[in-house]
Amino acid sequence: MLKQRIITAIWLIPLVFGAIFYLPSAYFAWALVGVFLIAAKEWGRIIDASCQMTQWSFTITLAILLVALNILVPVSEVWNTGHLHPIFLAVTLLGGLWWLIAMGLVVTYPKSARLWQRSHMLKSMFGQLTLLPCFVSLVALKSLSTASEPYFGGALVFLVMLVVWAADSGAYFAGKALGRTKLAPNVSPAKTIEGLVGGLVTTMIVVAVVMTLSPLQEMGLVIAVTLFTALASALGDLSESMFKRAANIKDSGTILPGHGGVLDRIDSLTAALPVFTLIYITFWM
Repeated sequence: MLKQRIITAIWLIPLVFGAIFYLPSAYFAWALVGVFLIAAKEWGRIIDASCQMTQWSFTITLAILLVALNILVPVSEVWNTGHLHPIFLAVTLLGGLWWLIAMGLVVTYPKSARLWQRSHMLKSMFGQLTLLPCFVSLVALKSLSTASEPYFGGALVFLVMLVVWAADSGAYFAGKALGRTKLAPNVSPAKTIEGLVGGLVTTMIVVAVVMTLSPLQEMGLVIAVTLFTALASALGDLSESMFKRAANIKDSGTILPGHGGVLDRIDSLTAALPVFTLIYITFWM
């Protein structure tokens, strides 16, 4: 398993970095469609693990929505004089609202499952609310690159990823060493409050990097945004764990040997990216 994880990481990490920093934004947006369709097929298993028709109908529906977004909002029109395109803004705001609802579902699970576990329609809607705002946020942040600052948008995407990776790594090691108090035992029994706190502390490394590279930033704001993004990433992780547990699924897929599926790799980002994008719009645009 460890060997598979390392081999997958060896080819996956350069591919992700190359796309984030060197792929033109327009190509990036279309390349993401393929990635999110794999994630959509995996979400289809959450809707109904035994029905291929249900899984493919959800995937095709999401494909139509993603293609429509790319056609209706070309990369050149995502930002206009510092304002996010109304369609992208609406989807991102909807994503922010969804994660507030998802937090309630996670906190009250398994009671909350009575409302949605048997409903294909609700689980399909939850899948769209999880994936579409993440897609839009990725394209929006990447599109902030300009001719004078060609890596700026990619750097913002990478920054969110760094926060998520720092939080995940810190939570893992702190949880292993100090974990005693269960964070959400009905959703993910292995996660602990001590692990969560350790993850949040670890993200301060990212704050230090940001303040070193951009010392004019207000430290208090950078710390607050980092912590809020990290908390959102933990919610994204717990949300996917909840839906997989309800569907009796261990991994969302097998396309990434040793790592599971695409959803398993982006679960934290599905919440962190929309939340960070909304914060960025509020304080920096």
